[in-house]
Amino acid sequence: MRWFVISQSFAMTAASVSFPFYLLFIQNIGRSFSSFGFAYGLFTLSAALSHRVIGRLADHSGGVRLLILYAIGMSLVFLVIPSITSIEMVYLIQMILGILGALQKTSEKLVISEMGHGDRKGALIGHYHFWTSLCSSIAVMATGYMLNYFTIGTIFYGCSLFFLASGICLIVYYDGK
Repeated sequence: MRWFVISQSFAMTAASVSFPFYLLFIQNIGRSFSSFGFAYGLFTLSAALSHRVIGRLADHSGGVRLLILYAIGMSLVFLVIPSITSIEMVYLIQMILGILGALQKTSEKLVISEMGHGDRKGALIGHYHFWTSLCSSIAVMATGYMLNYFTIGTIFYGCSLFFLASGICLIVYYDGK
């Protein structure tokens, strides 16, 4: 469980840190509520449309492999975000982020469900969410202060490294149990 908490803490921290600043980034490109609403709608629609396929894929390949794909995919996407210059590129990234988000949700739940602890599954899930949420909240608060010294682009590059670290943790520490 520890390897999973560490890995997902990296991923959740990166996602939590980037989300509020990504919204500001989109606002600077879209400049209207309708473009923002459409972009966020594309995110949720692409996630919804991909969940069934991802569920079947998870049954065949396993949750950890898909979480590795998620971590590497997010790392690559976050390298691209600072170079986005048009609302059309935002829309494309939103669809990719929606699919990757669905991949993470399904895979995370699958991995946790496979960590059988008898009648202590609730406690296991609570422990997991406590640590990943705690890391995320601390990182979001710290990022607000760091932005006084760095650009928003730097935040995305840093988050890319955190997603990569999540994938590396999964690759190194997952022993197939």
